Amino acid sequence: MALPEPQSATLEPEPELPELPEQPSPLSQQRLQESTPPGAAALPRSPGRAGRRAEPELRVLLTPLRAGRRLPQKRLLSGGGTGGKRLRLERPPERPTGTGPGSPADSGSDGAGDGDGDSDGSDAGDAARDGCSQLSAYERKRLKNITENAKFFAALKLHESAARLYQIASRKQPHVTKRAKPKKAEDEPVRRRSMRLQRVEPSGIPVPEPEAEELPRVPAGPVPMVPEDQESSKLTQELLATWMRISEMKADGTEKLTYDMKRYQDSLSSMVLSEENIRKVVKYRVCSMAIHPSQSVVLVAAGDKSGQVGLWNVDGESAGTCVFVPHSSMVSCMHFSPWHPAHLLSLSYDTLRCGDVTRAIFDEICRSEDDNFSSFDFLDDNGSTVVMGHWPGDVAVVDIRTPGTSPELSADIGFKRTRTVHVHPVNKQYFMAAGSVDVCIYDVRYLKSKGNKPVSSLKGHTKSVASAYFSPVTGNRVVTVCADDKLRVYDTSSLSSTLAALSTISHNCNTGRWLTRFRAVWDPKQERCFAVGSMARPRQVQLFRDTGALLHTFCNPDCLGSVCSINVLHPTRNILVGGNSSGRLHVFKE
Repeated sequence: MALPEPQSATLEPEPELPELPEQPSPLSQQRLQESTPPGAAALPRSPGRAGRRAEPELRVLLTPLRAGRRLPQKRLLSGGGTGGKRLRLERPPERPTGTGPGSPADSGSDGAGDGDGDSDGSDAGDAARDGCSQLSAYERKRLKNITENAKFFAALKLHESAARLYQIASRKQPHVTKRAKPKKAEDEPVRRRSMRLQRVEPSGIPVPEPEAEELPRVPAGPVPMVPEDQESSKLTQELLATWMRISEMKADGTEKLTYDMKRYQDSLSSMVLSEENIRKVVKYRVCSMAIHPSQSVVLVAAGDKSGQVGLWNVDGESAGTCVFVPHSSMVSCMHFSPWHPAHLLSLSYDTLRCGDVTRAIFDEICRSEDDNFSSFDFLDDNGSTVVMGHWPGDVAVVDIRTPGTSPELSADIGFKRTRTVHVHPVNKQYFMAAGSVDVCIYDVRYLKSKGNKPVSSLKGHTKSVASAYFSPVTGNRVVTVCADDKLRVYDTSSLSSTLAALSTISHNCNTGRWLTRFRAVWDPKQERCFAVGSMARPRQVQLFRDTGALLHTFCNPDCLGSVCSINVLHPTRNILVGGNSSGRLHVFKE
């Protein structure tokens, strides 16, 4: 079957395009058509379906590159429209023989044989005037279109409009909705406040705000035993004379008594608190206490957080007190010397002093420039050597008889913090250190500067330990107070590498920042029992057995209304003294 002869290809007119900001002029269209090289026949369009117009084709003409010119540009030949465009690369007509770069035909004078001669005279004249005579017709047309478009957009003044809009937007303030304040109800009840909170005296006169008091710094060296604001007080002289008199008695000759439990319980019931046995001894919070071992007179010493040391003769006719200031910071530990009760040793952050009533002076035994001291205890019965704990975790051994203020030995025991140290009552070579979560027993004979290993470790503490003390007669028990709200008792009759708790007592130890931390102290008259402060109401001091049983509660709702954090018991008499955060001492006695 013979195929039909192909019809001659004709170039359909360009379809109408959507309206653009600037339509090319008829002259531009004519130049574009004339730029088509002669002999470039239009390809036939693909026949479409019935009722559908044939899709246009795109043709691209490649112009050969002359010497010194840019790469050839692709020439887009299209019948118009956007759908179904076809691209075809056309080679430009071959040059006649003998033509090439540098030949007269390539000089551009007549344009014969290259694609640059397809433009009319007007377009060539414009290109010559613009200095673009070496460009092809397509390139000249492209530059002209770019120039016309730039003029069109310049006529629209878009940059000026954008600048005006930006100024308007920047001047516009955001709309903020202000919330109306609620009106105070007129019938709202007024909260009542006491006159103490309003700082008003009962007479109605306002009390001025208290100013921060700057405490004077106590100088280094010996400090005279002169009471504060009582330099010529007759009462002070009488109290110091009483202290000297009772210290001359040989109290150490009396053996330590241990009552049976039935008799001991009866004696506890006879100890009561009365109004005359309450006295403010120091100005601020009580941080340490000591009781004189005399059996005839009850002499109590208390140290507060400001460095004051107060003395109170509880049995005196006038029941007077006197206050000294031998320290510049908190008095954390106090002891009457076991061999010389006329010596009262007190420890603050920076110094250890010995108050000698026979010479009326506070001697300086040891000093630290870093405020490191936390506690101390006697290493021998004659009170000549002490072991000291440091807040950073070290311990030191100090000989009171040695001149100077430096320790004889400083040892790193591996603690992060050492709060209390205590010496075994029988085996004086052993001492116990407590701090952080560590409670360990060490042998002072083997102490060295570093690498010290404990003889025994008391396990079970999960938070910081406030205190740890041996039982006073045999040292077979140890009681600790921990911040995890637990009191723990350990059996130390035989020292092993690790010791587990013999009994554990739940006890609220959350004293906060305004109260001194609790310290559990053994009763010298019954070493199986210890006393500790309590946060319970009514305010009380509790006494436990080593088994964990609560044996007795010291309280009086009419007289005791505060927490007694620090407590001390008399070695031979049925007396318990508790100190609170306002500097008051409460004496429970028969």
